[in-house]
Amino acid sequence: MRFEKMKFKNLILIFISALLSSCGVYSFKGASISKDIKTISIQYFPNYAPLIQPTLSAAFTEALQSRFTSQSRLDIVDKNGDLNIEGSIIGYSVAPIAIQSNETAAMSRLTITVSVKFTNKKDSKQDFESTFTRYADFSSTDNLSSVEENLIKQINDLLTEDIFNKALVNW
Repeated sequence: MRFEKMKFKNLILIFISALLSSCGVYSFKGASISKDIKTISIQYFPNYAPLIQPTLSAAFTEALQSRFTSQSRLDIVDKNGDLNIEGSIIGYSVAPIAIQSNETAAMSRLTITVSVKFTNKKDSKQDFESTFTRYADFSSTDNLSSVEENLIKQINDLLTEDIFNKALVNW
């Protein structure tokens, strides 16, 4: 009985050791980053959407930088990073989504679309150009200006997660 407990403990220790000393490419956050990649440059995302929200460019760029610094070991540099992300905001719209019997909207949807170009100096096979779109719904009885900041934060969180996953989570 004692021998089996020791054997089981040893197997667990071997498994944990193997897990922790693996090739070092994967992290517990899911990012798959080669050891030779140390830096990332994330350029400012200008707003070219037909409907302009004045603080959106700065808020989105900051959210994207924050996502990469908090969920990877990469250092952000102004330019010439091992990885580079650039792009623009190409869509910002509000539309009704739930029409009531009296033909008024019960719910509205704020949608943001960004165009992203990702380049990897060490492995060009991972480069991509993609468009990402996310939205958040709100009650049409709410004034957009009173909920807009919170909605933008929610949407930015979703967009930056999508971009991070496409760029670094190669499952």
